[in-house]
Amino acid sequence: MKPIKVALAGAGAFGIKHLDGIQNIDGVEVVSLISRELDKTKDIAAKYGIPHVSTELADSLALKEVDAVILCTPTQMHASQTLACLKAGKHVQVEIPLCDVLADGEEVAHLSAKSGLVAMCGHTRRFNPSHQYVHNKITAGQFNIQQMDVQTYFFRRSNMNALGQPRSWTDHLLWHHAAHTVDLFAYQCGSPIVQANAIQGPIHPTLGIAMDMSIQLKAANGAICTLSLSFNNDGPLGTFFRYIGDSATYIARYDDLFTGKEEKIDVSQVAVSMNGIELQDREFFAAIREGRAPNSSVASVLPCYQVLHDLEQQLSH
Repeated sequence: MKPIKVALAGAGAFGIKHLDGIQNIDGVEVVSLISRELDKTKDIAAKYGIPHVSTELADSLALKEVDAVILCTPTQMHASQTLACLKAGKHVQVEIPLCDVLADGEEVAHLSAKSGLVAMCGHTRRFNPSHQYVHNKITAGQFNIQQMDVQTYFFRRSNMNALGQPRSWTDHLLWHHAAHTVDLFAYQCGSPIVQANAIQGPIHPTLGIAMDMSIQLKAANGAICTLSLSFNNDGPLGTFFRYIGDSATYIARYDDLFTGKEEKIDVSQVAVSMNGIELQDREFFAAIREGRAPNSSVASVLPCYQVLHDLEQQLSH
């Protein structure tokens, strides 16, 4: 099996998660690492045995041996860098969100359709074993969602990343964190979102973003979703999903799953790994090898960004 040779851009908290996941996948080699600070990037490359290091994505795209790129860069760069990868003839997986302007996402979808390359967005919730377990119940006809109740809570009153280090960019509740739930809700329901409402709290004086937000969604099949988001929450951090259905209640916390009464459900047999990021990467590489569209292809996640765009219009008015 010829190895798939990968360039990874963005050696921050999420880039490291991908590097760790890829170490468990046969037939894949990370051959180039791109990040903003050269010395830090060299240190990480040395740890993972990556031969090529740069601060410029273009340097890696120029390498003939690179087959595919994983982008873990700031949100504001996602669409333009995805386009650059496709134009360079490289398969690409871009971390969530695909874009923070709908027109940019539409341009990526258009080019990816023409290119014949695998273009995938890292909508990790589709891959977490917890959510896969629920998805399998739904597709087997054993469970139907009546309501999803979701809390996305962080404590980020200053601009820090998941490792507690200063960020070079500003995160966004709507275009980044809500994207996970908006996409997952439609995906799990197997039904498009037909109604969406949003309200937001005060705008932060220096970050320029709302630190609190509330979103309501309704799918064509009648299921509803309530999503609460905050950067002000001084408590358990992360995103917690409560699936309220016609036959059960499930609570998903990343890769782990519980009943509505907090009894742990064994999801260890759902997939080959218990790590959602690794499973996401496995799907990307499998799609490249098999010449097919991946789960969470750019085309399949674009409706999520249409909903986010509509919500942004609501909030701005």
